[in-house]
Amino acid sequence: MAGLKRTPLYALYEKYGAKTIDFGGWDLPVQFSSIKEEHEAVRERAGIFDVSHMGEILVTGKASESFLQKLMTNDLSKLKKGGAQYTAMCYEDGGVVDDLLIYRLDEEDYLLIVNAANTDKDFDWMKQHRVADVEVENVSDEYALIAIQGPKAERILQKIVNNADLSAIKFFKFQQNVDLNGAKALVSRTGYTGEDGFEIYCKPKDSVQIWEDLLEAGKDEGMMPCGLGARDTLRFEASLPLYGQELSPEISPLEAGIGFAVKFNKEEDFIGKEALSKQKENGISRRLVGIEMLDRGIPRHGYPVFCNDEEIGFVTSGTQSPTLQKNIGLALIKAEYSEAGKELEVAVRKKRLKAKIIQTPFYQRPKK
Repeated sequence: MAGLKRTPLYALYEKYGAKTIDFGGWDLPVQFSSIKEEHEAVRERAGIFDVSHMGEILVTGKASESFLQKLMTNDLSKLKKGGAQYTAMCYEDGGVVDDLLIYRLDEEDYLLIVNAANTDKDFDWMKQHRVADVEVENVSDEYALIAIQGPKAERILQKIVNNADLSAIKFFKFQQNVDLNGAKALVSRTGYTGEDGFEIYCKPKDSVQIWEDLLEAGKDEGMMPCGLGARDTLRFEASLPLYGQELSPEISPLEAGIGFAVKFNKEEDFIGKEALSKQKENGISRRLVGIEMLDRGIPRHGYPVFCNDEEIGFVTSGTQSPTLQKNIGLALIKAEYSEAGKELEVAVRKKRLKAKIIQTPFYQRPKK
């Protein structure tokens, strides 16, 4: 696929049997073996993902915290050094520029992890709002990103870590300069699968060795290399939003069910606060719900949803859940129809099929 961007791990795709696709201008693996096998590996054992296409933006300077407070919906004053925070960046009307992770590297230094397709747009948005005493730098080319996810992730990764006890890195915390068989990386206990796991931010030149070392460390544990297909079914079962589907310039954080990342009571005002405050006060008109198909059929992105012949919304994501063995979906519908148990219809190839609203997340990992 000529003209597509490639990650530093591209050279290994053929070796491990990857089937690649064009994903937002990147030549990325959709699967290595099968989506179902890779999904199962992450739920039961462990899987390793190349997510080096994600964007990294560095924000530094004396005014970096107040600058980010103005741009982000979450409250950065709660974020301590060594911690990560999930947040959204909004337009004035409450629509979403992007959803992202922020790592506090130091008192005035922050690393933002943004969606690959939004990197340039996010960077431009931030430069547009930049103030004195703040530097904003797109450092995406300086990082490769490998995710290891699943109940055995900690045990496998610990085998190649020489200077850190991974059990001490709690959820949404990270450690810098972790030694992985001689390569230094930032290691965070985060991920996008609904399972325990880690994300490894390393230099591109070290990524191939880290990938190979991890697969060697995990070979007796049943770990598998995984592609975008399993990444999507895993995040979907855990009801984690995907930008462009559950979140967009037309869908607000409140509508998408990530209101927990919108802090109206923080000291600084943020872009979009007024519009989102009105949504909250008046009650949101649309709500994201989980649906389970009662008739045979799979709800896909964009399919219209009906109730008593009235079109009330659309499916944002849907698939046959490998874990639950059911056809399920997320749908953005008129709030007055959103109570659990309500029967609806989904137009699947122009045929209306019965569905009902069910609780989300569809899957939660078993507590230890």
